Amino acid sequence: MAATPNVATAVDAVGTQRIARLRTSAAADYWVLTKPEVNFLIMVATGAGFYLGCPIDLDAFPLMQLVHTVLGTLLVASGAATLNQYVERHFDAQMRRTARRPLAAGRLDPSAALRFGVVLTFAGALYLAVALNSLASLLALFTVATYIGVYTPLKRKTPLCTLVGACSGAMPPLIGWAAASGRLSAEAWILCGILFLWQFPHVMAIAWMYREDYDRAGYLILPAVARRGRFMAWQSVLPAVALIPLSLMPTFLGDADRAYLIGAVLLSSGFAWYAAQLALRRSNAIARRLLFASIIYLPALLTLLMAQKTSLRNSAGFAIAAVLTSHEAR
Repeated sequence: MAATPNVATAVDAVGTQRIARLRTSAAADYWVLTKPEVNFLIMVATGAGFYLGCPIDLDAFPLMQLVHTVLGTLLVASGAATLNQYVERHFDAQMRRTARRPLAAGRLDPSAALRFGVVLTFAGALYLAVALNSLASLLALFTVATYIGVYTPLKRKTPLCTLVGACSGAMPPLIGWAAASGRLSAEAWILCGILFLWQFPHVMAIAWMYREDYDRAGYLILPAVARRGRFMAWQSVLPAVALIPLSLMPTFLGDADRAYLIGAVLLSSGFAWYAAQLALRRSNAIARRLLFASIIYLPALLTLLMAQKTSLRNSAGFAIAAVLTSHEAR
């Protein structure tokens, strides 16, 4: 028997709403695949690298070039995050922290996620090459290659994986610097070194908080139980302490003044103090504080550096204006 018009309309409406919900849910899952919370710090580091790499004698700040840099890097980072979740989907399913991720929970087709990750990665690299330069694009591709091809499999083989992961994680400011200037100077590598060292306390805080989850999935970010406390302590404290002199290098090179020196000492010393607290007390609560401190530390230090660059740029502008005025007076 045929359905009445009213019933058929109601069924169609329910079906349409269900399809709309499914599409919305799928879009949200694809968004989660890109790890937007991680991409925020990547965008900050890339933007800071671009700003610091710009010549101070430019007539106007190249805003659109900055937009291209951040957007291209964001596409590559989103692709890398997606590919990482594709590779680790079976292990993510074993961890409470990651079991609800789209691929781990089975909400998305793995092959579709793989295509999505590949397209984002190469679209971002191509965008950087066309809109900016090949150096920025090659650095972005190198980051993805080391992150997915080396760091990701090493997580299940050796605790030294963090060393490799820190190398790829320190690339965003180099990408930004290369996009702005087309080359990498000593100052760019100092910025890279700061991000490299910063990652060890950051990662150790996360690893300590979720050590049981990592054990369940077979990850070796921390070694065997008997040695993990000491390993975590050294990996947290030594890099955090090393950040203190490294963060002061811009002052010694003449790129920053006493205000930056004081700010960098306070920020880096505070960060090292939280790392030492975790090494001594080894509790989840202290690990959370160190994680929070790491999230505050990096943008704050980069902001101080950019403030110094702004000051130098303004001084250069005043100097050029003075020279031109003097010239005209003659």
